[in-house]
Amino acid sequence: MTSLMSAWVDRVRRKLGWKQRLGEQLSRTHQQFLDLSLYHWSTQSQRSAVNPLNAFGRKCYSQADEDGITLEILRRIDCLGPGVFAEFGVGDGTENNTLVLAAMGWKGFWVGGSEIRPRIDSTNQRFSFIKNWITLENIVALAEEGLKAVQGTQLDVLSLDLDGNDRYFIDALLTGGIRPKLFIAEYNAKFPPPVRFCIAYDAQHRWREDDYFGASLSSLNDLFVERGYRLVCCNAWTGGNAFFVDKAYSDRFADIPRDVADLYMAPTYWVMGRFGHKVSLRTVERVLNHVES
Repeated sequence: MTSLMSAWVDRVRRKLGWKQRLGEQLSRTHQQFLDLSLYHWSTQSQRSAVNPLNAFGRKCYSQADEDGITLEILRRIDCLGPGVFAEFGVGDGTENNTLVLAAMGWKGFWVGGSEIRPRIDSTNQRFSFIKNWITLENIVALAEEGLKAVQGTQLDVLSLDLDGNDRYFIDALLTGGIRPKLFIAEYNAKFPPPVRFCIAYDAQHRWREDDYFGASLSSLNDLFVERGYRLVCCNAWTGGNAFFVDKAYSDRFADIPRDVADLYMAPTYWVMGRFGHKVSLRTVERVLNHVES
C-alpha cells in the first residue's frame, strides 16, 4: 500500500470513528431525554390520581412503582417488620414485587416455570426458589412447600403474575387457606370497570404477548370481595397491578376511594423501558442470600 493510500485510509477511519462517537453521544442524549420525560410523566400520573396511595409509588426492583405502594400499605397495617413473602411468576429473578421485601430482611419463596439468574446459597434458610409449572392441581401444594422451606406458617405478602390463569390460581390459593395480609395481583388493564372478562382456564396456557391473558379488574375485585378482601390501589405508572388487603385492615384505608372505577389505572406498561440503574446480579444475590454488612 502506498503512503498516499495509507494516509487516505487513516483519514477515512478517523472520519468514521468521529461519526460513530457522535452517533453514540446522540443516542445517549436521546435516551436521557426519554428517561427524563418518563420520570416527569410518571410523577404527574401519581399526582393526578384520586387515590392518595399512588403518591407513594416508587421503583426498587418492581417493574414500575409497585414497591413504594407495597411499603406504604405495609406501614399502614403495621407489617413493616420482618415478615414472610411469596411470589408466583418472577421472570428471571431480577425484577419483581418481592425483592424489596427480601432487602428488608424478610424471608420468603418464589415459584416459577423457568430458571432464575441469581445464585442461591444452598444453606440459605430464608429464601427458596421452586421451579415448577403451576397448575390448579399443584398451586396450593407449592405454596405449602415454599412455606415449609423457609420455616414459615403464615404469608404476609403474596404477589401473583402468571400472564394467564391468574384468577383461577388466586381462587385456588384462597380456597386452600393461603390468606396473606396483602395480595398483589396482575389485572388485564385493557378492560376498564365495569367490564368483566376472564380467559378460559388452560393448564398449558402461555402468553403470546397479546391481550388474551388474565382477568379484568372488576372480575378480580368480585373474587376478592367475596373472599373478604378490599381493593386499595392500582399502580399509577403502568396500570396492571392491583393491591388487595384483608378486610380486617379496612379501617386503615378510610381515605381510599371504594369505587373500583376510581382506583382503576389504564394500561401504559409499553412506555416503561430502562428506568434507573441497571440491575446487578451481585446485588440481587446479596439480597436473597441475606448477606449483612
